[in-house]
Amino acid sequence: MQRGLTLIPADEARRILSETPAVGTERVPLREAGGRVLGAALRAPEDVPAERRAVMDGYAVRAADVRAASELASLALVGAVPMGEIFAGAVAAGEAVAISTGGFLPAGADAVVMVEHTSSTGESEGGGRSVEIGRAVASGANVIQAGEDYAAGDDVLPAGRRLRPQDLAALATFGVAEVTVFRRPRVAVLSTGNELCEPGATPRPGQVRDANQYALGAQVEAAGGVAIYGGIVRDDAGALREVVARALAEHDALILSGGSSVGTKDVAAEAMLGLPAPGVLFHGIDIRPGKPTLFARAGGKPVVGMPGFPTSSLIVFDAFIRPMLWRLGGEVGRHTWAARRRARLARAQPSVVGREDYVRVRLVTRAGDPELWAEPLSGGSAAISNVVRADGLVRVAADEAGVAAGAPVDVFLY
Repeated sequence: MQRGLTLIPADEARRILSETPAVGTERVPLREAGGRVLGAALRAPEDVPAERRAVMDGYAVRAADVRAASELASLALVGAVPMGEIFAGAVAAGEAVAISTGGFLPAGADAVVMVEHTSSTGESEGGGRSVEIGRAVASGANVIQAGEDYAAGDDVLPAGRRLRPQDLAALATFGVAEVTVFRRPRVAVLSTGNELCEPGATPRPGQVRDANQYALGAQVEAAGGVAIYGGIVRDDAGALREVVARALAEHDALILSGGSSVGTKDVAAEAMLGLPAPGVLFHGIDIRPGKPTLFARAGGKPVVGMPGFPTSSLIVFDAFIRPMLWRLGGEVGRHTWAARRRARLARAQPSVVGREDYVRVRLVTRAGDPELWAEPLSGGSAAISNVVRADGLVRVAADEAGVAAGAPVDVFLY
C-alpha cells in the first residue's frame, strides 16, 4: 500500500466523526437510569400538577374576601387540608382553610395567604375558630395551577439527552418506572508496539511501559462507554488484523494506540485493509499534536488509530474522539468543551495557517493583577509532564497564524 499521510482539515475530520451511528437501546429500571442517555423522547401523558396546589404554608381563601382589606380581615377557619388527602367541601365567602405546601387547593378557594401574613387564630362571632389576615392577595397567589408545570402533550425530555437527577424526577413524576436508554458502547482499547510492556513490568532495554491503553480506557469510561482492555499487540499487520476482527465482532468500537504513523513498524493502517465498507475514511488530520490519527468505520462500528505518544493520544481524544463516542452512545447536542475559562495568553504562540494547534496551559494569577493568565507549558508530544501539569488546552484555530502574548483566549478545562 502507499505509505504517507493525506492530511484533512480538522473540521472535516469532525464532520466525518459526527456521522457515527448510535448503538441500540435497552430498558432499565428508573433507579439505574441516572447518567444514561435517553433512547425515546418523553411527552407529558397528563397535566402536572393534576390539580391546583399550594406552594406555601398558609390558608386557602377567596381572594375577593381579603383583596380590599385596609386592615386585618377576619375569616372563619372551617378546616384544614390533610397532606395526601383533599378537603371535603368548598370554601365559601368569609371562610379560610389551613393548608400546607403541596396541598390540593379546596374548591371555592383561589389563593393562599402565607402563614407569615396571618396572626394566631381566635374565636369567630359564631363561636368557631377564626384567622386574622394581615395582607391582601390576588387570585392565584401562592398557587400552582393544574397543568402549569407541564400540560398533557408538552415535550419534557428529548431523546439523546444524558439523564440528570432532575430528569429522573420528571420521569418519576409521570409514572415512568422503566426507561428506554441507549446501551453504553462497549469499546475495545488496545496498544500496539514491540517496544511496549505492561505497567507492572520492568522494561528491558528499548522498552517503555504502556501508558496509552489505561489513559484511553479511563477516557472512554468518562465519556459514558464501557472500556474493555485488549492488551498489547506486536508490530505485525497479520496478527493485528486478527485482533481487530475479533474485537469488532464482540464490541461496538475499537481504539488502537500506536502504529498509526508511517514508520516501518507503523502497521495500523495496513491492518485495517479489508475492513467491511466503508473502511478507512481518513489517515491524518492537520493538527498538532496528533497528526497521524486514523479513522475507519467497519459497517457502523468506528475504529480509531491513535498516535503512540500519550500526550498526542490524550489531546486527540479530548478534541475529536469524545464527541464521536457521545454520538455512538446516542447523545446529541452536547458541546465538546462544556467547561472553559477566559484568560490571557502569557506567551506568544506561533502556528501555521491551515493547521489547528492545541497548546497545553496552566492557569496562573499575577500579584496585583485581577486577570487570569494561561501559561503555555514546555515539552512536545513526547512528554507526559505537560498534560499532567496542565489545567486545560488553548486551541489555535486553523485560520490563525498564531496568538499574540496577552491576547484573550478560551482555556478548555480538563
